[in-house]
Parts: sequence; C-alpha cells; structure tokens
Amino acid sequence: MTTVTGTHGGAGMSEHTGGTGGKGARSGGLSGRRLGTLARAELTLLLRNRSALVVALLVPVALTFSLRSAAEQSDLSGTGLSVGTTVVPGSVAMVLVFAVYSNLVGVYVARREELVLKRLRTGEANDLEILGAGALPAMAVGLAQCVLLLAGGAAVLDVGAPARPDLLVAGVVLGMVLMASLAAASTIFTRSAEMAQLTPMPLMMVTFIGSGVFVPLEVLPDRLAEVFRWLPMTPVMDLVRSGWTEQLGAGETVRAVAVTVAWIALGAYLVRRRFRWEPRR
Repeated sequence: MTTVTGTHGGAGMSEHTGGTGGKGARSGGLSGRRLGTLARAELTLLLRNRSALVVALLVPVALTFSLRSAAEQSDLSGTGLSVGTTVVPGSVAMVLVFAVYSNLVGVYVARREELVLKRLRTGEANDLEILGAGALPAMAVGLAQCVLLLAGGAAVLDVGAPARPDLLVAGVVLGMVLMASLAAASTIFTRSAEMAQLTPMPLMMVTFIGSGVFVPLEVLPDRLAEVFRWLPMTPVMDLVRSGWTEQLGAGETVRAVAVTVAWIALGAYLVRRRFRWEPRR
C-alpha cells in the first residue's frame, strides 16, 4: 500500500473515527490531480487482485447466460418484452452489482482495515476525493463491461440499437453512482474484510428477485410489482430496459430518476454521518 499512502502522508489534521461531517473533514473543491493520483494507485491494486478481477469480469458474463436460459423459459407474452430486452438490461444489473457494488464494499473495508483511509485523511485529499478515487477504477471497469455486454448482447440477441439511448445512458450512469454510494454505506455494517464477502448478499438477493433482473416485473401481480418499484435497482432497470422498449412515459421516467436519486442521497447521508475511517476495535 505504499504507492497509495506515501504521496499523501504527512501531518495536516487530527485523526478521528467519525463520519465525513466531523471536525476533521476538509473543505474546498475537488482536485483533479489528487483524484487522478489516488485513482491510478487504486487501479493498480485492483489489477493485482486476481480474485476481485474474476468476480468483476467473469461473474457478470457467466450469469448473463443464466439470465438467457431463464428468459427463454419465461412466458413473456403480453409484457412487451423479448428475450433480448430481458437479458441485455439484466446483464447491466449484474455488472453494477458485482463489478461495482460488491467490489467496492471489499475495497473500502480492506483500505479501512489496513489503515490506508486513516493515513490518507492526514494529507491534502478531502473525504470525497478519497472515496471517489477508490470508486473510479471499479466504475471504469464496470462501464467498459456494460459497453461490451450491451453491444454483444444486442448483436447476439438481435435487439438492435436502443430507440432511447438517453434513457440507457441515464440508467447506467445513475446505477454506477447508486452502487458506489450504497457500497460506501454498506461498510458501516461490515466489521472486517472477511465480512465484506457477506455484506453485499442482501442487496444482491433483493435486486435479483425484486428488481426485474431474473423475473420481469411485468409478469408479477400489479401490487407486488408496485412495491418492488421502490427498491434501489428497480428504477435503474426500468431506465435501461426502456432504452429499447420505450415503456416509460415522461412521468414514469421522472419517477425512476427521482427514486434512484433518493437512494443515492440516502447512501450519501449514511456515509456522511456514520462512515468509519479506522478499524473497529
């Protein structure tokens, strides 16, 4: 970890365990130089972590084949969906959950337990730069995967180009930010690097079951589907899928964006109030 800590060490502030809103939080705008330096160091560490790379790169691809099998066995008549418009958006959800969310929970917890976050806070970088730099490599890898899976899936499953690319882009971008926010918030409940393998499981299960990844909400009872539309990943799925199906009207699009932003804000609030920068004793 010397690559990360050496440049940003030194005295500058007192160490504390509180959230980002505590006395030690630095003020001022983001520095592209500091953000880039920290992000490059984090990317180096990610590329050296083979297990994290396997989860981030291979698991979403493998699960996409499972999605296709499940979609081919589902009765999609009357839903306005096809196998392609079910599988392709689902592959984006897999990337967001595994390459971004699950990966970042492990990154933040590992850096905390290794005292990297604590050391970085004694340097020039502010809290947002530290957390943002930790997220950027995972988000970059996730974005690259999304592009490849969307292009490959569209070609193989014959769904063609999206009719509303703006909704597709909005869904992917908001999904990336959402997963980063919830990953940082999830570390509040994660006591060790070992526990970081289990903490993402509840959100994963809720997403796979209730956000239309394996089972489209269109085939569920209306009341149950309406409840599931308030889950974190459901509006992201709706936005991505509507890039092809155009099922969201103007009001529904605004609602999907608003629900996603609300979950992002909740994650950011928890991070600001409860995020721990030192290992638990």
